[in-house]
Amino acid sequence: MVDNKRKRGRPSKHPPNESAEAADHQHPNAAAATALNDGASAPAADKTMSADPPSSRRGRGRPRGKPERRSPERRSSRFAEQNGDCSLAVAVGGGRDDRDLELDGEEPSPMPMPKWENVARVVPAMDAVVKVFCVHTEPNFSLPWQRKRQYSSSSSGFIIGGRRVLTNAHSVEHHTQVKVKKRGSDTKYLATVLAIGTECDIALLTVNSDEFWEGVAPVEFGELPALQDAVTVVGYPIGGDTISVTSGVVSRMEMLSYAHGSTELLGVQIDAAINSGNSGGPAFNDKGKCVGIAFQSLKHEDAENIGYIIPTPVIMHFIHDYEKNGLYTGFPILGVEWQKMENPDLRMAMGMKLDKKGVRIRRIEPTAPESHVLKPSDVILSFDGINIANDGTVPFRHGERIGFGYLVSQKYTGDKAHVQVLRNSKILEFDIKLATHKRLIPAHISGKSPSYYIIAGFVFTAVSVPYLRSEYGKDYEFDAPVKLLDKLLHSMAGSVNEQLVVVSQVLVADINIGYEDIVNTQVADGLLQIGWTYGYWCFQMSHGDLRVVLWI
Repeated sequence: MVDNKRKRGRPSKHPPNESAEAADHQHPNAAAATALNDGASAPAADKTMSADPPSSRRGRGRPRGKPERRSPERRSSRFAEQNGDCSLAVAVGGGRDDRDLELDGEEPSPMPMPKWENVARVVPAMDAVVKVFCVHTEPNFSLPWQRKRQYSSSSSGFIIGGRRVLTNAHSVEHHTQVKVKKRGSDTKYLATVLAIGTECDIALLTVNSDEFWEGVAPVEFGELPALQDAVTVVGYPIGGDTISVTSGVVSRMEMLSYAHGSTELLGVQIDAAINSGNSGGPAFNDKGKCVGIAFQSLKHEDAENIGYIIPTPVIMHFIHDYEKNGLYTGFPILGVEWQKMENPDLRMAMGMKLDKKGVRIRRIEPTAPESHVLKPSDVILSFDGINIANDGTVPFRHGERIGFGYLVSQKYTGDKAHVQVLRNSKILEFDIKLATHKRLIPAHISGKSPSYYIIAGFVFTAVSVPYLRSEYGKDYEFDAPVKLLDKLLHSMAGSVNEQLVVVSQVLVADINIGYEDIVNTQVADGLLQIGWTYGYWCFQMSHGDLRVVLWI
């Protein structure tokens, strides 16, 4: 009689009916290795093993019988739903690997390539966002007959209706060549600049190639966003070559100073990151419609995540202006300097009753069309039927007020506006014509070359903000001569053709010995006298506090 009893604590080497399990468990880590290759964790594999009945378990929890292996179709069903009929699980090691096929005696089959085009898009109109490449050649203001060395820049843009592309004006300023590239393409297409709006910092481009417009739907514009509305900024900022997406909310809305055009227009503040290269990129709302163009951000030690976008009212004004006139004519202004009427004594002196509100006119631009209608000390009560408050604001939306300059910016050059004023305690009404601003020192030269004149080695040139920035750097408001800054901030042009002229430098020659040190000296009254007298060139200039007559 054979004793089939086993000794206590020692299991037999070959238990009955367990030969198959012994073959499968020659490599106890094989199941775990397969699970890691499939992208699953080891605990997930243990969970599958523990699903067997309790009667099939052995001494140390090792499962009895071959563990059930999930099919590739079931394992990758979640990926297939998101990416079509392609299984991403196969691409990353899912499904049965070569070791499983060898055990089954089958030949390994090639893995199918994933269809990445089926991946869901973050923003529906993202394909309409393009990258803009521009080669700039800026003028040399020190030597105005020359230009500086060319340089390249990249920014963002997006496709709109009519086979056109919108971007920022500063992205293509002083352009020599402009190219655009679509998302996912390796081809750069030559673009043509149709219009540049310097005040609103918007530029309009087009591409002649029909291939560029194939398969791309233009961006649709949405309404002006409200506070706390979600926005998504799309573009090609620094840090990489592919498209970038940042998100935030609308933080503030007011009349904003546009750095490029030195004007005040409606602007939207957001807390999404806007970096170099985002300029010209669209800002989408949660419905995938464009509500603005990224164009500038606030860099300050006390500020974080403050970016600005150009809202749709300013964008549509620029587009309609171009479509109406065939070119960009600009945003009109009222052409007056005004002050608030919050002081009670001032209101009493102006003859204002308690029910009247408005702003007082301090000065009027001599070149403005309304200079013959309005007068200093007039109190503007309303503009186009909308009453103006004592602080210069008008109702905007529910619970919001905005500067009345917003009403003026909605007009087009040459339009008329109905104005109600208070003069000598009497209410008068006028229909005034609106025009663009004529500054004594212009904020930009609209991509043109600077004007200059050379005589006897003296280089005369007109002063502009780009000229001051070129001569004195970014901090020209602190480093430039006080007399020039006074003209920049407070002087008004007396006529359309008036310019502020300076002698930028003196080219050394025998004829101008003794005048070599003259640099950026203002000419008195803009070349008050110049001519050939008694065999000499004669002109007047202002040197310090003296008016000097030069005979050369």
